[in-house]
Amino acid sequence: MAINALLLQAGLWLAAASGLLALVTLLAFLKSWSFRFRLVGVTSFTLLLAASCAAFAVSYTPRRSIEGALTVPVVYDNGGDLVVAAAGPDFPKAAIGPSLEQLASNLRGSGRNSSDRQVHVRLRQLLPQADGSNKPVVLGEALRELSTGAVTLVPAATGRTGN
Repeated sequence: MAINALLLQAGLWLAAASGLLALVTLLAFLKSWSFRFRLVGVTSFTLLLAASCAAFAVSYTPRRSIEGALTVPVVYDNGGDLVVAAAGPDFPKAAIGPSLEQLASNLRGSGRNSSDRQVHVRLRQLLPQADGSNKPVVLGEALRELSTGAVTLVPAATGRTGN
């Protein structure tokens, strides 16, 4: 069962449970039971859980998976127009395009502070230097259009350095 269907089902069950608890709470007030105020808290919390599950089920969108893509960690995200992911030393060249496309398509556009409504997604690799330092080399770049969600692979200059 998909996670959004499962959460929606849980929300329905919790809503039914909060309805039954509301009836028990009303009965507790009519009978002046000593634990009636505790039932108010339990009922309201169950109603809150039901609403939360339903809201999350409606807003959930699964991550996109592209064949041939490898999972790469994001090492820099300025919250606007640049995201940089790190490729390991043995990262295959054939996985650059699919990995960039998968990473760019899974970015969330809301809240991004980009003036042109585009996000540059770069995949970089650190190459060790003779002096013991590392040199970042951009393996590829993708451009994500936030308004449409379209992803375009940008031809990268081989050996270009950058973040």
